[in-house]
Amino acid sequence: MSDPHTPVQMNDDEAAEFAEQVFDRARQGDASMLDRLLEKGLPVDLRNGNGDTLLMLASYHGHQEAVRVLLNHGADPQIANDKGQLPIAGAAFKGNLEMIQLLLEQGAQVDATSADGRTALMLAAMFNRTSIVEYLLGKGADPAHRDAQGTTALAAAQTMGATDTAAQLQALLG
Repeated sequence: MSDPHTPVQMNDDEAAEFAEQVFDRARQGDASMLDRLLEKGLPVDLRNGNGDTLLMLASYHGHQEAVRVLLNHGADPQIANDKGQLPIAGAAFKGNLEMIQLLLEQGAQVDATSADGRTALMLAAMFNRTSIVEYLLGKGADPAHRDAQGTTALAAAQTMGATDTAAQLQALLG
């Protein structure tokens, strides 16, 4: 009879398969399974081959309860993936205001930048997400911030033909 407290030994293939299943749980928003795994010692900031954390995957796919579980276990909302993308930027890209609110409430920085210098405000402006632009500005997002190319949120909105957010930012900037 085996001791239930003895660590299970896995070969590399088994470990890789287990890890992929864990990342699938994050993509699917299985908050209860993630909570159980984290309670048993799963590293909360585990990263896949693309550098995505469990938090990045859960937030990008819109799973608030899973994100809440991960954040409650100490997940870092400022860890970027290998492309330099942050969870808050993914939520802005997807147009998920509630996810942005949750991430900001739990420590994400409103003006955190991706590798190319873009902020969540810039992504929201580019994709004409007026409610997100309004919320981020209300939380102190800097409309004058420039990305690595020197582009502001207003210029990004204008380039993308996002007329509503361009007008919103233009009114703010006078």
